[in-house]
Amino acid sequence: MFVSVPRRQKPTVRWASPLLAVLLSAAFLWVWMRPAAESHALLLRWGTLPSDVFAAFALGPRAIADAALHLLTALFLHADWAHLLGNLIFLLIFGLPAERLIGSRRLLVLFLMGGAVANYFAALTLGPSSRPLVGASGAVAAMMGAYLALFPNARLGVVVPLGAFMQFIRAPAYLLIGAWAILQVVFAYIGPAFGEIAWVAHAAGLIFGVLFALAQRDAIGKRLRRRAGY
Repeated sequence: MFVSVPRRQKPTVRWASPLLAVLLSAAFLWVWMRPAAESHALLLRWGTLPSDVFAAFALGPRAIADAALHLLTALFLHADWAHLLGNLIFLLIFGLPAERLIGSRRLLVLFLMGGAVANYFAALTLGPSSRPLVGASGAVAAMMGAYLALFPNARLGVVVPLGAFMQFIRAPAYLLIGAWAILQVVFAYIGPAFGEIAWVAHAAGLIFGVLFALAQRDAIGKRLRRRAGY
């Protein structure tokens, strides 16, 4: 039912996850190094506005294309540094091992499509709001869903603070996803982004990732066997 990871694999260059991390960081700096009013204007200009998504189909093809573009550009904008850092950490924890197994181009497609779908469903549930949706949380959730669907028993390496030292440990993928979900709860109900977390984006991204993985399972299995020389 699930994809098995072969023991012998040829080395491969992983470029998609580092590229996405650099683009997310660069976009954050591009926005937040500007005056507050200008930064806010950029979030409104390039974020996903639910009101625009609602109005797009009534306004014609050009409005639809513009709304679709903003479903993607919103992925590279973040509300604050904590929002960015949380997404970067889990992007790299799941993105690098997933990219090694499913391929860089497939991971990039998963990130962009999963994030766009997540933003779309979040916009639909928020109604004709003029507050922008920003952040890569839905895209990261899609990567998590795909990884969990394909490799449910995988253990991922993470560095955690233990007292005064940093310790490298291997933890089950589902445990890390649970930790990510808890962090989202903390940020929503305790942190500065109280009440602003688009939960539907997380859920839609996770479900999209699972469906994407199931649809690509055979192709990914063939890729792994080909790389291992089977």
